[in-house]
Amino acid sequence: MWVFRTIAESDLGLIREGNEDSALVTSRLLAVADGMGGHVGGEVASKIAIHSLAKLEPVLNEEKIDVASREDLLLNITYEIDREIAIQSQLNPSLTGMGTTLTALHIEKKSIELLHVGDSRCYRYRDGKLTQLSYDHTVMQELIDQGRLTHEEVFDHPQRSVLTQVLMGNSQLDPVLQIFPTEVGDHFLLCSDGLTSVLSDLEIVEIIRNCNDSELLPELISATKSKGAPDNITILWAEVVVANKDSIGAVLIGAAHD
Repeated sequence: MWVFRTIAESDLGLIREGNEDSALVTSRLLAVADGMGGHVGGEVASKIAIHSLAKLEPVLNEEKIDVASREDLLLNITYEIDREIAIQSQLNPSLTGMGTTLTALHIEKKSIELLHVGDSRCYRYRDGKLTQLSYDHTVMQELIDQGRLTHEEVFDHPQRSVLTQVLMGNSQLDPVLQIFPTEVGDHFLLCSDGLTSVLSDLEIVEIIRNCNDSELLPELISATKSKGAPDNITILWAEVVVANKDSIGAVLIGAAHD
């Protein structure tokens, strides 16, 4: 069986007073959620997303579950998260408007399943090449697709973070589940946009090429801080490896850990 061997770190950045990012690390399921809607609301929303996934993880890995059922569970969890956000917003009006992105990666045999809503990202690093697997659900990405803006014009655009898809209790969801073949030695980078809104893909891949695993996350965070780090920064770096007898339970990171 193939699993993820993962290192993770979440940092406040230089401007935020609290961490609205949450993340989940298990041997076969990884996730990053970037909360929004004010400090408290963002924490609550991202925590709801990550805790919901953590509860689902044992079911996803049951041997008897078939592929179609597992894919349905992954897609449906987004609607469950969305409903829970709506419920909590109704119970506590101060949380109205809170929401979260969600980017989750599950490994099953020789494939990875990528569940994605929002603009947190998932990259694959293979043979020295960094490839973005997730699709940014942003107005800017739609303008790129229409040929009205270039990637270079978007990078420092003041509206680059305006989302077209987000979990915020309004039921207006079109979650995406993509399946990719994988192989032992593949690396995956999951991160909030606190990293990618500051560092370009070129800068990220250059740091990856010049660092070993123990140096990588601190170096990425340091490089982001050198450019101002206006948002929380959450990074998961996972390698596909053959499972050994050691297994880890769910590790909750950022707001989800509180």
